[in-house]
Amino acid sequence: MPEPEENLSRQLDPRSLRGLAHPLRIQLLRALRRHGPATASQLAEQLGESSGATSYHLRQLAAHGFVEDDPTRGKGRERWWKAGQQGTRVDESLYKNPDPEVQGALDIYSHEIATIHTQELGTYLGTRHDWGDSWLGASDMSDFTLRLPADKLRELDEKLHALIESYRDIAEADAPDAERVRIHLHAFPQRDN
Repeated sequence: MPEPEENLSRQLDPRSLRGLAHPLRIQLLRALRRHGPATASQLAEQLGESSGATSYHLRQLAAHGFVEDDPTRGKGRERWWKAGQQGTRVDESLYKNPDPEVQGALDIYSHEIATIHTQELGTYLGTRHDWGDSWLGASDMSDFTLRLPADKLRELDEKLHALIESYRDIAEADAPDAERVRIHLHAFPQRDN
């Protein structure tokens, strides 16, 4: 059964951005999105943190609506957490927000996401020979350089996002040879010098 539309992606606003912008919180949310529900202790072991730290940061994520209790699991005092959404989007207005706290949070968030993307790509490159030939030919590490004004880059981003979303619920997602696929899209201006 496909995820309800509201569970697919969360648009960040100044408050939620400040609530998420901590390296451990971003890692906890990523782990729940990738591996599914878990307890604070399981996440602590997975991430090499103390269960006190993971428990505290999970409660902070819950206060901002990024994670929630999973009522289908756990017994007694055992608390299971699950991701509230499967993705996060940055609202364009955050880049223009004059509040130094928002800008600091945006810097932390952006750099942490860039680090995660680099790690994921590095892991794939280090293990690419473990995948069959069909996957080696299907993976892509292209780059393109265009000359565009900002409004055309926004248009291109929107079209790429729409194209990617059109593949979310394809029938082949349940095929025996289907795998989880990560797509990183980085589009930014660059000086000629």
